[in-house]
Amino acid sequence: MGQIGVVDLFSGAGGFSLGFKNLGIEPKLAIDISHAATRTYSVNFPYTIVIEDDIRNINGHEILKMVGEDIDIVIGSPPCEPFTAANPLRMKDPLERLYNDDRGNLTLEFIRLIGEIKPKIFIMENVPGIIETSSLREALLNEFRRVGYDKIFFNILHAEHYGNPSRRVRVFISNIPIRPKRLNKKVTVYDAIHDLDGNFNIPNNEIGELNEKKVLEISKIGYKEFLTMYRGSGGKNIPIYIRLDPYDIAPTVLGNSRFIHPFHDRFLTVREQARLMSYPDYHIFLGSKDEQYNQVGESVPVVLSTAIAKETLGILNEGTIFRPS
Repeated sequence: MGQIGVVDLFSGAGGFSLGFKNLGIEPKLAIDISHAATRTYSVNFPYTIVIEDDIRNINGHEILKMVGEDIDIVIGSPPCEPFTAANPLRMKDPLERLYNDDRGNLTLEFIRLIGEIKPKIFIMENVPGIIETSSLREALLNEFRRVGYDKIFFNILHAEHYGNPSRRVRVFISNIPIRPKRLNKKVTVYDAIHDLDGNFNIPNNEIGELNEKKVLEISKIGYKEFLTMYRGSGGKNIPIYIRLDPYDIAPTVLGNSRFIHPFHDRFLTVREQARLMSYPDYHIFLGSKDEQYNQVGESVPVVLSTAIAKETLGILNEGTIFRPS
């Protein structure tokens, strides 16, 4: 199993990759444009080739040459901002989000590389908004068919069903069905972070200082209440700076999420936020504080990526995968 070749496109801080590493398979190569994210990835995956570049500048033949062998699995998470309702600047026409948005068409670059690398299995993660209309679904099916993959599955998974302490629903677009067995276990905020309070020996657990005015504002916020809201796509109001209920699952962690601690008048540390995405404490985040929070919020939760990896490797070992010629 250790010889299986995995490549991670739009690798971020490595949450998706960590699922495979947890099963003994360290990716051969990872690509991301963010300097902070590639630094984080390099520290945590020392045996992986890490490329910091715009994926538009890279072709599959170069990747195969660097890795020196065929690639079995390609995973990746192209930017979700063009497709999410949380983006107030999301284009109105669904197809324009894919073809005309500069970040949306990075999904097409992912598909291009799939066609050039020709892995046995690919898995592309994004928000369900990427398939919210029949026109988007058909466009994606056509693009994958164009590079040789005729059978496509839109696997919608909820991270909290696999033991993640925060809610997160995502679609994993793949050439295989992905249906990991759910865990009958609810992991609460308290379960996830209660032992971190005041433990400064754990990386990324430094508490940010707040001024007195902000502390006073936060002190008036109860469980599941919020400090402010911002307006998303279509005028939808989205609360931010929510005080977490310790005995429930946290809301979805986003790149701009800053949660209020359930018992203290402060925001969660990066490590506490990372625990909500089931990152292990040995996974270190580098960059500015905002960059670290963003890396956490843009990740695939690790318990979910591990469940997906286990399912994927099981299918791969069955040997019934179609790889284009």
